[in-house]
Amino acid sequence: MTPERPVLPAAVTVVGIGADGWRGIPDTSRTALLDADVLIGGPRQLNLLPPQCTGERICRPSPLRPAIPGLLAKHTGRRIAVLASGDPMFYGIGRALTEVLGAGSVHVLPHPSSVSQACARLGWPLEDVEVVTLVGRPAARLTASLHEGRRILVLSADATTPGEVAALLRDRGFGPSRMRVLEQLGGAKERTTAPATADDWRDEPCDPLNIVAVECHRAPDTLRIGAVPGLPDEAYEHDGQLTKRHVRAATLGVLAPAPGELLWDVGGGSGSIAIEWMRTHPSCRAVTVERDPVRAERITRNAGRLGVPGLSVVTGAAPGVLAELPPPDAVFIGGGLTAPGLLDACWEALPVGGRLVANTVTLESEALLADAYRRHGGELVKLAVAHAVPVGGFTGWRQAMPVTQWAARKAARTTVNPLPGADR
Repeated sequence: MTPERPVLPAAVTVVGIGADGWRGIPDTSRTALLDADVLIGGPRQLNLLPPQCTGERICRPSPLRPAIPGLLAKHTGRRIAVLASGDPMFYGIGRALTEVLGAGSVHVLPHPSSVSQACARLGWPLEDVEVVTLVGRPAARLTASLHEGRRILVLSADATTPGEVAALLRDRGFGPSRMRVLEQLGGAKERTTAPATADDWRDEPCDPLNIVAVECHRAPDTLRIGAVPGLPDEAYEHDGQLTKRHVRAATLGVLAPAPGELLWDVGGGSGSIAIEWMRTHPSCRAVTVERDPVRAERITRNAGRLGVPGLSVVTGAAPGVLAELPPPDAVFIGGGLTAPGLLDACWEALPVGGRLVANTVTLESEALLADAYRRHGGELVKLAVAHAVPVGGFTGWRQAMPVTQWAARKAARTTVNPLPGADR
């Protein structure tokens, strides 16, 4: 019996399909594919369709996003169906189409995602699982999710991903973590490997369509990296140019990163402020500016090591290079405050509501911050930290250099309202 054909008002229909192919999709999705004049998808997805789907078959171009307008214009007036793996709106093609065309021009018919199917096979509650995609992304992204006892599902790029995951776990001190690979979920060739630790992982051939399940366990001698700002200083490679742990935690608290925001980290040093800004949420972005090429390379290594390889490192002197950067939501100045025009350039770059935080240990830069505080308001504080050290047979305090910090939020008027907690 032919299923009733629904009215699809959207210009493009996106149909999710799994490894089980035609037999696994519901009647509504089948009808959309049978009615389509044009079928767009990857070769594997198109090969899952039966001969009854008579629309013109077109392999999806790569890169897809810039090709979308021209591709659709070429087929104006025809019914277009785009095939997606699993749920099109979960790390899928649905995002690109809705962002380019608008949600009103795209009708999405989802299929269970590989993540949902993996959780069903493993008996893992989906809400307790972290998902990391390595499709078109470096394996180093996984690092930020490594915490004792956490369960992670890694969306694989191809058959080599499980081996890359195992190697990264070993390198980051998580060799005791247990791994399984789930292949062709929902299909006739579905297979789940026996559990093995990353230390014992044998990089055997597997199906390119796979997902990697990881139960995180840290080796006893591995440095513990927490989820909040203020990572141990030992987590960073540095030459002494490092915002120390306690001051770093206080600085990030005032910068107050929020999902999707962009930070300028001017005078990057070791990159610690930008790195820990990005670690607060996967959508947080940062650009760090460092004039010393050696330090710039070191920042890149630190970012990869701590799970935020997407950190943009610009080698050059501020304020000269700032004009080339995208507008920031917040700015941190950790060095170079005495460079002519730097502080004013950073302030002018901020939108209304943007935050600026600057730290210094020198009297010359402190005078600049005092003047900025007079002109723009905000909050001017001095941060002092002392550490207990041996004094002969006793213990005493060794004072670190005090840090002067100015923090302000840009308002519509010249005068800036104090940051939260600064009201008097």
